[in-house]
Amino acid sequence: MRLWHYELIPYLPKSQLLAQWRELNSIFAKEDKHILINYIYEYPKTDLYVYTELVLQEMKLRGVNIRTLDKMARYFEGIEIPTTYKPFAKHHNEPYLTICFYNLYEKFIRGQKDFSSEQFTTLETFYTLDKPISRNNNVK
Repeated sequence: MRLWHYELIPYLPKSQLLAQWRELNSIFAKEDKHILINYIYEYPKTDLYVYTELVLQEMKLRGVNIRTLDKMARYFEGIEIPTTYKPFAKHHNEPYLTICFYNLYEKFIRGQKDFSSEQFTTLETFYTLDKPISRNNNVK
């Protein structure tokens, strides 16, 4: 179980994006605990909501049909929705971005079927660019 660095969501292969949605729904239903996601419970639900919205936006951009948002609606009932917000600021930092990038790199070199060379090149270009806001500063 992993919540990919929020900046990598647009670069995830479809299988990882769909798995991310399944994992989020599992969190909504059971508040799963796992060493790779336990940090999310240190944050207000707003962080997870913003993260979830990023995943949903990407799924819609790719034409993925989302059958139901019931679990999500119940989980986030009553939270205030921010207009701009970077989720999990202390954890989704430069080292975590690197960890996630290399995890995806391994999937690519191992031949993940839905991860083309073009997709990986786009991811690699993003990762290696000097991004002044999110890559070099602490986001709060």
